[in-house]
Amino acid sequence: MIKPIIGNVDFIESLRGKKATFMLALSNTKTANIEGITQAGIPGMIYLTPTLDSEFVCTGEVRSLENIAETPKGVPTPALLTRGVHLLAPYGRVELLDLGLEVKPKVDYFKIHSFNIEPSQNIAKGANIEAQELFQKGVDFGQSYECKDEYIILGESVPSGTTTAMATAIGLKHKVKEYFSSSFKDVPNDIRENTLKLALSNLTHNDDIFSVLSKVSDNMLIFNAGFILGLNNRVPLVLAGGTQMACVLLIVDRMLKLMGGRMESSNLSLCTTKWVAEDKESDIKALLELLSLPINAYYANFDFALSQHPALKLYDEGEAKEGVGAGGALIYGFLNGLSKEQITKQVEAFLA
Repeated sequence: MIKPIIGNVDFIESLRGKKATFMLALSNTKTANIEGITQAGIPGMIYLTPTLDSEFVCTGEVRSLENIAETPKGVPTPALLTRGVHLLAPYGRVELLDLGLEVKPKVDYFKIHSFNIEPSQNIAKGANIEAQELFQKGVDFGQSYECKDEYIILGESVPSGTTTAMATAIGLKHKVKEYFSSSFKDVPNDIRENTLKLALSNLTHNDDIFSVLSKVSDNMLIFNAGFILGLNNRVPLVLAGGTQMACVLLIVDRMLKLMGGRMESSNLSLCTTKWVAEDKESDIKALLELLSLPINAYYANFDFALSQHPALKLYDEGEAKEGVGAGGALIYGFLNGLSKEQITKQVEAFLA
């Protein structure tokens, strides 16, 4: 049920039966306000997506809106998968990272780590991020964080994050235009291309890495890169996500080269969904092969073949692929004895 993308199965098998802290990184980028660039949420209210996702993962309810976020085509958020696994094989705890939210999640008793970070701006006009300061906040958090479980699963919810991740990777001089996934089955290439063109036109030959990140990136990518370096292999870490998390690793890799440093990565992996791993419009394996640090990456061999629910069938048709740590959550479920049938039934129950 767990398939390797790159590396071997030893790392993930070493986590079988162990408890994880599920950590969810949340932020808004005004890039999501570009009409048609993302379908990760409700049109006109895309900024609420990370807030609603975190509320649902924590409590099984959405509190900042009447109904759970879904796309215009009726695809429900992958938070259903993350929450479903939690009910069947609970994470040790759920913690939230507020990396610049327009609306704070309405949850009590759950640890919300706040860092005084504002939402980032539209990359077409310049993201306007204090990248060095933000990166340092990630490093400091990684150095000081005390994990109370046996490992960390780090997911994200950032609408239009694949666009900012692509701009970041291209800004770092990688030729990766065909490698990044999208929330759409039919990727809005004209809108994305125009956004990327405008974003990258703001870069100059004199820009260092922090200047590039300041202009074309998003808060989640920069902070999490710092967090990984600050954590420095002390605790096993599963990056639960697709091409956005691969971009986080590209930033880590570039930072290490810039500093002339090395990082032991034996405790670091990436876990995603089958929908990302088998996506014909992107190539996560090729992204990971750009790294100079060794990495183990896996995907959960899960789909909705056992379901007759029309909204869930849209996942298998390519209308949604990843998010809210779904791939890492599914693998956590498999490592803790859950079956595809159990997870499917639990997700269906949310939509009953």
